[in-house]
Amino acid sequence: MRVLSRLFRRRFLEELDQLHRSGRLQFFGEHAALVDAHTFARWLAPLRQCEWVVYAKRPFAGPTAVLTYLSRYTHRVAISNSRLLAMDQRGVTFRWKDYRAKGRTRHKIMTLAPEEFMRRFLLHVLPAGFHRIRHYGLLANGARTANLALARALLNDVPPQSPHTDTTTTPPCFVCRRCGAPMFIVETFVPAYMTRAPPQPPHRS
Repeated sequence: MRVLSRLFRRRFLEELDQLHRSGRLQFFGEHAALVDAHTFARWLAPLRQCEWVVYAKRPFAGPTAVLTYLSRYTHRVAISNSRLLAMDQRGVTFRWKDYRAKGRTRHKIMTLAPEEFMRRFLLHVLPAGFHRIRHYGLLANGARTANLALARALLNDVPPQSPHTDTTTTPPCFVCRRCGAPMFIVETFVPAYMTRAPPQPPHRS
């Protein structure tokens, strides 16, 4: 792993230096001085001495395996129902996996008092205000609108607009129950005459 770490460090810094030499790197604010080649080289020098941590793992076996892996963390809390074996006067009995053991002894059975079981279970419940899945960078929930607006402004890009968007009309008040998209009023038909009373049945003599 150390050989891979140092190889990755060398290749990364070489490509970074090449980008700087070709003028493809831009610096702003307090980092504007890094435009100078000698200043950039001095800033880059300490990074060649420290050890880099490289995490290497075998690739997933296709999209299905990726979804299966992520679903364990996004759609399950603490323990699945299949691992619960019993609940009686002794407490709650369940299966657990001892990762330090190997072979058949890895899967074990534990019984905890109800209050201790609930205490451990609630350790996996997120506090109020926390989200299990978060977006980072430009799509971070807290500043997504401002970040995208700033990115479009820097790129001189026109923000996309819906073909049915009309700034002169009121915002949509209907939402499709199936797809969640807003429903806009395209045209309103005015009746030929106003009905003031329900029609009278025909008079029979």
